[in-house]
Amino acid sequence: MPELPDIVVYCESLEARIAGQVLANIRIVSPFLLRTFDPPLTAAHGKRVLGVRRLGKRIVLALEDDLHLVLHLMIAGRLRWLKPAAKPPGKITQAVFEFADGVLAFTEAGSKRRASMHLVRGEAAMRALHRGGLEPLDCTAMEFAAQLRRENRTVKRALTDPAIFSGIGNSYSDEILHRARLSPFALTQKMPDDEVARLHAATQSVLTEWTARLRAEAGADFPEGVTAFRPEMAVHGKFGQPCPDCGARVQRIVYAENECNYCARCQTGGRLLADRSLSKLLHDSWPRTLDDL
Repeated sequence: MPELPDIVVYCESLEARIAGQVLANIRIVSPFLLRTFDPPLTAAHGKRVLGVRRLGKRIVLALEDDLHLVLHLMIAGRLRWLKPAAKPPGKITQAVFEFADGVLAFTEAGSKRRASMHLVRGEAAMRALHRGGLEPLDCTAMEFAAQLRRENRTVKRALTDPAIFSGIGNSYSDEILHRARLSPFALTQKMPDDEVARLHAATQSVLTEWTARLRAEAGADFPEGVTAFRPEMAVHGKFGQPCPDCGARVQRIVYAENECNYCARCQTGGRLLADRSLSKLLHDSWPRTLDDL
């Protein structure tokens, strides 16, 4: 799923291309994409784009007449900027936004239709789509600590909960926890002040650095190849590969449709973390430490 750095760069690239432009037409390909019916989608036709902004992991196109098009890419959704005469990608295109200078294609790979689009009127209606999480780059260390400790959860779940922090998902939370040298299973209300301060600093540095990296990578072009797995990442998607800091093999915990990657030597004092399925399967055979492994 595109997260804060990816969404920021998407918004900047869209702002440069469509701010001030008239949205001539919206063509919906997939009936599952549009989640609202009032105002009708035709109300956005012919309206000028006043600006583009991020709302958590959503992209908001602010239009004339106090209208807001809110796009949520979810896991497999992506945006592509095409020349006016170019044909959008085949089966994966879910919607097409037509402008005088180009076409914005909203695509979603795979068979599951999770991406969404809302057309709402008014700032309040647009804000109602936001889960309310704290903006991690705009908060002080005290605000971050208070939000983190609001509930006693694992730090991995707290970072990725959109009602707690805005814009952080599975990939960047792995990178943040690795830089902070923290176990993903640490309980937020039991973390000492120095660990919380380390987590706050790591959160801001990782998100800032990756936003700058992706911005430089895109340059004047529209972002392509947006992915949660990048070769420059320290641990996310690097199971079995050496940790760039200590050389130990990166470990993982698999759950639902995600996996958490971490370095046992850097983050858990050498202790291996077991997901429920593996620990039930292996019982006493599960290796507890890197040495056992």
